[in-house]
Parts: sequence; C-alpha cells; structure tokens
Amino acid sequence: MLSLTAVQIGAFPLNDDTVTPGFLGFAVVVALGIATVFLIRSMNKHMRKIQAPREAELIQQEWERAEAEKAAKAGTADPKAPPADGA
Repeated sequence: MLSLTAVQIGAFPLNDDTVTPGFLGFAVVVALGIATVFLIRSMNKHMRKIQAPREAELIQQEWERAEAEKAAKAGTADPKAPPADGA
C-alpha cells in the first residue's frame, strides 16, 4: 500500500499548476465560514440576554449605599425600611 502511494506521488510532478486545493478545500472553507456565521449569531443572542448593570444604575446604588451609611452613622432609620410595628 505504501509503495503504491509512493509510485503515484512520483508519477505526477508537483508544481503550482498540478497541485490545487480542489473541491474538498473549497468545501472545508465554506463549512468553516457557515459555522462561523452560526456561532456569531448564537453569541450575539446570548450577549443580548446578559443583564449587566448600566453606569447610571451603579451610580445610583453607590449613592444609596452612601446615604445608608450616613443615616447609620447619624442614628436615623433608613427611609426605605418598613415600619417596625408592621403597620
């Protein structure tokens, strides 16, 4: 089997005119391109689902935390907390 392959390789001179990627090379490139398109579409769909906080929300949370710390230091109750008597 190996000697048959060596004979076949020696039968054709290898140069730029006789060696081409052919249909198999083209099919592999097209398959990789199609797979890439579907992977990018899937990635975009998943990225849209992520609920990352926006900068304004982060600033608001920081401000609320600072206000809560000031209220705790001053000894006042948190204005957002429910009443202690349950009413």
